Amino acid sequence: MVYAIIRSGGKQQRVSVGDRFDVEKLPKEVSETVEIGEVLAVGEGEDIQVGAPYVDGAKVVCEVVRQDRGKKILIGKYKRRKNFYRKNGHRQSFTRLRVDSIQASGINEKSGAASKATEAPAEDAGEE
Repeated sequence: MVYAIIRSGGKQQRVSVGDRFDVEKLPKEVSETVEIGEVLAVGEGEDIQVGAPYVDGAKVVCEVVRQDRGKKILIGKYKRRKNFYRKNGHRQSFTRLRVDSIQASGINEKSGAASKATEAPAEDAGEE
């Protein structure tokens, strides 16, 4: 299974076709397409391309599945003997993406029935 290591929002993620993952909030609507060009590595097994810092011409095409906010995190400040206590909460906004395809030189992995139909004969031939 082909995977890619991407960078978005200052964080790195390992993704494959069909994966869903969260990134920092992006200014996109649900069901819009997002292309992530900051691909640090792409490949499968021993055949992996590592960028310096990014792989040239590689991109990961994703679809926005959800715009939401995470669970509330409570922050408390307390100073003993001073009658001081403050409580705050924070909910971080995020965008949930689904990987539709991974594209790089020599690699063109897509999700859906089209890619499964092309893979099926190769798997049957290997089992015989």
